[in-house]
Amino acid sequence: MTTVSVALGERSYDVRIEPGLLARAGEAIAPLAGTRPVVIVADANVAAHRATLEASLRAVGIATHAIEVAPGEASKSWATLERVVDALLALGVERGDHVVALGGGVVGDLVGFATAIMKRGCGFVQVPTTLLAQVDSSVGGKTGINARAGKNLVGAFHQPRLVLIDPDVLDTLPLRQVRAGYAEVVKYGLIDDPAFFAWCEANGAALLAGDGAARTHAIAHAVAAKARIVAADEFETNGTRALLNLGHTFGHALEAEAGFSDRLLHGEAVAAGCGLAFAYSAATGRCAPEEAARVAALWRASGLPDGLAASGVQATPARLVEHMRHDKKGSGGRIPFLLAHGIGRTYLDRTVPLEDVERFLATAR
Repeated sequence: MTTVSVALGERSYDVRIEPGLLARAGEAIAPLAGTRPVVIVADANVAAHRATLEASLRAVGIATHAIEVAPGEASKSWATLERVVDALLALGVERGDHVVALGGGVVGDLVGFATAIMKRGCGFVQVPTTLLAQVDSSVGGKTGINARAGKNLVGAFHQPRLVLIDPDVLDTLPLRQVRAGYAEVVKYGLIDDPAFFAWCEANGAALLAGDGAARTHAIAHAVAAKARIVAADEFETNGTRALLNLGHTFGHALEAEAGFSDRLLHGEAVAAGCGLAFAYSAATGRCAPEEAARVAALWRASGLPDGLAASGVQATPARLVEHMRHDKKGSGGRIPFLLAHGIGRTYLDRTVPLEDVERFLATAR
C-alpha cells in the first residue's frame, strides 16, 4: 500500500492507494465509524462496487444504508443535493458520523458538499472509482454543485477524513472515462514536473491499455503532487493551488457550451483547455511553439481533444468568452488564466484581456 498524507494540521488525512483495497475498505473505515452505521452514496453505475464495499463493512460488523443518485453531471444540482440531504437526515445521520462517497467526481463533489452543510458539517470518506476522481477531485476538499451560470459555482471547502483508492476498479471503467482521467494525470506534469510529463509520453499508452503498474504509479505520483499543492494553499489564497486549474478556464467554457453533458466529459474539456492554454501561450510569445505542439501531440496520441476544433463544441468565440466571465476565480473584472512558459512551467496571469482571448479563439476554430 502507498499512503500519501495530506498535511493540513487538524484537518490532515491519509490517501491510501492499493490494488484490491475496495474489498478491505471496511477495515479502514471501521476506526472512523465505531459502532454507527455507514451511509453510502453512489450512482447506479457502481452497483457492483457498492456490493463489494457493503460486504467489507458487514465483515467488520458495520451496518450500511445506501442512497442512489443518477449518473452524470446533472446530479450536481440543487434538486439532487436537497434529496441527498433529506435522505441523510431521515436516516438519522449525526455530526460525528461518516458518509461514504462511492463513485466518480460527481458523487464525490455532491457528497462532500452535502456533508459540509449537514448539521454544519459531518465527516465523509472518499472512495473514488474513476481515474479522474482518484487523481483529482477526491483529494483536496473542494466540494460543490453546478448552477445555471456555470460549473462548481456553489460549494464549500470540506476535507474528507480518509480517501481509499483501489486502482483495480478502473478495469470496469469504459476507455473513454479512463482517457478523461488521464488528462488530469498529465496535467501534473504540465504544471511543474516536466520529468513526469516525459514519463506520460513514454508510458501513457500502457496506462490506457490497462497496465496495472503504470496506473498505480501514475495515481500515486499525481496524488502526492496534489497533496503537496493543497497543503501549501488549502483555500486557494496565495496562488499555489490555482495552478491546479490549468486548462479549466478554457475547459469550463467548453463544458458549459456542451451543457455539462456527456457530449464533453470534464477530463476531455481539461485536455482541450490545456491545449488551448499552451496554444495561446505560444501565440502570444509566452512559450515556444514546439512546447505547445508537444502537448497537442500527447493529447492526440491518447485519443483526447487537443483544442477547440477537436472538442466538437460549436460556439462563437464571443459566447465562450461570456462563459469565462462567470469564472468563480474572477476578481475586479479580470479572469485569471493559467498559462505557460513551457512544459512544467505553468504560471497564473491576471492581466490577460478577454478581448485578446476572443481573437485567439477565432483563429483556433
